Amino acid sequence: MGDKERIVEIECITHIYPDMTKIQICGIDFVVNRGERVSILGSNGCGKTTLIKHLLGILVPKEGSVRVFGVDPKRDFNKIRHKIGVVMQDVDEQILGPTVYDDILITPLNYGMEEAKAETLARMVIERLNIESIQGKIVNYLSGGEKKKVALAGALVMEPELLILDEPFTGLDPISRRDLIKILNELNKEKGVTLIMTLHEVDLVSEITDVLYIMHGHGNLSERGTPEEIFGRFKNFEDFNLEEPTLIKLFKGLKEEGIDLGEHLKLTEAIQSIKKHWKKKI
Repeated sequence: MGDKERIVEIECITHIYPDMTKIQICGIDFVVNRGERVSILGSNGCGKTTLIKHLLGILVPKEGSVRVFGVDPKRDFNKIRHKIGVVMQDVDEQILGPTVYDDILITPLNYGMEEAKAETLARMVIERLNIESIQGKIVNYLSGGEKKKVALAGALVMEPELLILDEPFTGLDPISRRDLIKILNELNKEKGVTLIMTLHEVDLVSEITDVLYIMHGHGNLSERGTPEEIFGRFKNFEDFNLEEPTLIKLFKGLKEEGIDLGEHLKLTEAIQSIKKHWKKKI
């Protein structure tokens, strides 16, 4: 890991739900360094949300250890909560204000911040996410994409160092999805915000991820690496209940037809490779 600052670490935790379902997040340690964009890829029900809830101290492991910013979140979450922003899968559960503006104000006011300072922070995050046009709207009447942005605004208003998102792209239309990817990448690049996301959409991984974990079964973390490393050595995605990325399928198909352009996960790289091949043919 070199001299990178490790801000999250999970070592083989076991959780047993009231219905006796046992999730054991083991295999390899889950480690996140400051400034990384980390994605956990896996099919529904494999334990991704369980992992997230342990990071937030919502769930307590029966065995194993969880450290976030050097503390155990189940005991000391209050010490680190100002450093963490969260967007859960069901955003309706975390949007509490009657209007968008009211909702964004809730967090800083709950921290005891003066109203003028809270309003300044709210206006800054509204501008950053480009949601000025909906700030006066009643949240119940927003679209799914708008609600996701409002939940993100509430998570970002206190300028967290770590942003945790559980299936952030589920239910979004393609334009809202692109918007969200752009916002998250800008936050990471410009503000140095560390990202932890759970995903099941393989085609989005390369656009939003530096470090990828694969989870399957009931919490088995079996792979860690860059998307290129992991998808490069993966042979059977179906074993993990995952679909092969579209670009990998495309370049495999081209290779079978005698056109070997290598393997590319990013659309920009794929376009350049095809353009280069096309120019040679002309």
